[in-house]
Amino acid sequence: MIEHGVRTDAPGLLIVHGLYGSGRNWGVIAKRLSDTRHVVAVDMRNHGASPWQDTHSYTDMAGDLAEVLEHLEGPYDVLGHSMGGKAAMVLALTRPELVNRLVVADIAPVAYEHTQIHYIKAMQAVDLSGITKRSDAGDQLLPLVDNPDLVPFFLQALDVKNKRWLLNLDVLEKDMAHILGFPYFSTAYEGKTLFVSGATSEYVKREDRPRIKALFPAAQFAKIPGAGHWLHAEKPREFEAAVRTWLG
Repeated sequence: MIEHGVRTDAPGLLIVHGLYGSGRNWGVIAKRLSDTRHVVAVDMRNHGASPWQDTHSYTDMAGDLAEVLEHLEGPYDVLGHSMGGKAAMVLALTRPELVNRLVVADIAPVAYEHTQIHYIKAMQAVDLSGITKRSDAGDQLLPLVDNPDLVPFFLQALDVKNKRWLLNLDVLEKDMAHILGFPYFSTAYEGKTLFVSGATSEYVKREDRPRIKALFPAAQFAKIPGAGHWLHAEKPREFEAAVRTWLG
């Protein structure tokens, strides 16, 4: 748990990263948003400095987030990206008393077809035995990954000193169907919700709107021009401004 700023009259903000990420990935945005509120960025289970568990379902992840918010004596505003956005949605649907307002970044409460297994296979294929710096692993990873921009992102999850990934790759691979899916809910979260997407991303489609509105009837929508799925990394200032404005 990485904390920024101090508690103020404004609601605190909990930031939940996506697959293969960590709370550290959100450092710049978290620090900037902490000028007016307490901001906490967490490492999800099987990621970063958090414990490795045998399962990686959204029920599990939402339970973990609920524990954090109980410790923080929530409710807090909650911002989640991609996998973290799905975990944040499940948290809001199961423990609404802990979520003041919800911001979902470039993901919908639906199942996705595309798999992320190839990135796990790429990381598993890197021989870490002889590495002395991140670039040693990067040189091996580059030809195995379809998007070279993702290589520096993956390398943030590398513990060079101990020659290991800070990702429980075996469990993430085993539970990929859970990660791509979304649990069924007949309930709704009535609180204020913002779905903010990258304008060039395909992750939140117009045909997803009825399902979004069924689960989040107060949902509002915004797009970041020129940004794809990694909108907070591609357009950090614009993303920060959109979140800051909406949170008021």
